[in-house]
Amino acid sequence: MDPLRAIPLFSLFVVRMAVFIFAFMNTLSLIQWQLDRIAHGNLKIIECVPEDRLPWKPHERSMTLGRLAQHLAELPQWICRVLERDYYDFVYQGYKIPPPPGTLQEITELYHATYAAARAALQQAGSVDLDAEWQMRRNGMAFAKYPRAVALATQLSHMVHHRGQLSVYLRLLDVPIPGMYGPSADDRH
Repeated sequence: MDPLRAIPLFSLFVVRMAVFIFAFMNTLSLIQWQLDRIAHGNLKIIECVPEDRLPWKPHERSMTLGRLAQHLAELPQWICRVLERDYYDFVYQGYKIPPPPGTLQEITELYHATYAAARAALQQAGSVDLDAEWQMRRNGMAFAKYPRAVALATQLSHMVHHRGQLSVYLRLLDVPIPGMYGPSADDRH
């Protein structure tokens, strides 16, 4: 078969699978399913962080390895924030960057706590209007506005983004990278 003809067939297959999945899953179930898969990969990569290298950073403007792993571990709390109210204000809600982690155990404990809280929030969110606008604000001024369902999906993407950054940090330190969606090059060698 001509490879160019296979692309539309594959695209049609993907679309049909997406329709099938959406027909049997509501939005919250789909977000929960995605969170579970993303969080599993996040823990795999966090557990690879060498504790003696937590203060290392690849560039003066970069986060340290420890802070990046800590940030990835704290990100599931945003699922709770999106579901709790119609906005999050960095000033009014008092967001503060946490102190640098001292141990890998602190990071993994944070991960387990935020992931459990996010799962619980999604399980209890049956009456939340996912089409309602959700805002990210700073000092009362909205700088991002999305439907709540999009805000939840954006947080999942945010996790994958920082997981990718963490994998680059680890590669620069010559730490083997675990597979996320199948075996990695390190898993195969």
